[in-house]
Amino acid sequence: MSENTKIENLWYTRCPVPTPLGLAAREGWIEKEFAPDNIGIKTLQDTQDPELRESHYDHRLPHSFRQGGNVPAIWARANGTDTRVIGLNWVDEAQLVVTLPNSGISRPEDLKGKKIALPLNDISIDHQRASALRGIVVTLESAGLSAKHDVELVDLPVPVSEIGSGWSSQRVAYETEFTALKNGTVDAIYVKGARGVEEAYKHGVTIVYDVRNHPDPIARSNNSAPRPITVDGALLRERPDLVARFLSRVLDVSDWAASHEAETVAYIARESHSQDEWVRKAYGNDIHLKQGTDLDQKSIAALSAYKDFLLEWGFLKADFDVYAWIDPNPLNDLLKARNKKAA
Repeated sequence: MSENTKIENLWYTRCPVPTPLGLAAREGWIEKEFAPDNIGIKTLQDTQDPELRESHYDHRLPHSFRQGGNVPAIWARANGTDTRVIGLNWVDEAQLVVTLPNSGISRPEDLKGKKIALPLNDISIDHQRASALRGIVVTLESAGLSAKHDVELVDLPVPVSEIGSGWSSQRVAYETEFTALKNGTVDAIYVKGARGVEEAYKHGVTIVYDVRNHPDPIARSNNSAPRPITVDGALLRERPDLVARFLSRVLDVSDWAASHEAETVAYIARESHSQDEWVRKAYGNDIHLKQGTDLDQKSIAALSAYKDFLLEWGFLKADFDVYAWIDPNPLNDLLKARNKKAA
């Protein structure tokens, strides 16, 4: 295939979380970029085809881009899917381990010997379980405790009606976990993001620990940070021009968001099915300043460390080199061109 080869459609998918790709799509920039070429822009969020929707997890759809939680992206690559990472975005979000006010638990040290919930979802890759486990492990380790020896991890099967899809708002409400917490099945649960913060406030629980406050970015890395932009490898090899143009529109989000605080917060609230108040509590009042795309070495190291965590805990069937997964060329070329133009 050459640059003269006709491509009718480009696909993208994103999660219901803050992503530069989602914001660029929301503003219509990606469609406008490719309209002169008569290339359609399609999103998995608008299709009802279950096989197409599965690409949100396994990224097997040709001519497609993805940005969102990194667990499905890592899982797909570990399964041999031909994808490359061309950008990363880091937003520290609230990652809360919470308990009931009368539990006698107020610090991570108090979790020793307690029961902590782990959601169990019947989906291709249980990214919510992986996210919760990571938050629990880091919380315990902050107090010198081990998830394998010092607590009981309790599986909580999540009803199919509550699981939703990779972009559904239903699962984020944590109904199963809060029910188990209140009926005494478990002593603590993990929630995150805008909806997690909202539910924590609504239920009046005690926050035992917020992983967001951990000083080490490696420890803070989770499904939510860093969020990679992945593209199918064939498209990158055969039409790097299209990949560069797509990525360029995503790069534009950083400056736009920095000067459009209210619009950015409102977009994230809509995307996460929440409200501005909870977006700010979950992501910080400077969330509009964190919509950039880069390939920062610390972010790459954190992504690699989280991949190791997923491998250790059995979420992946095979190992791979995260550093080799990343192709810095599209981003580097765009940044060089922009710097040259600015000069």
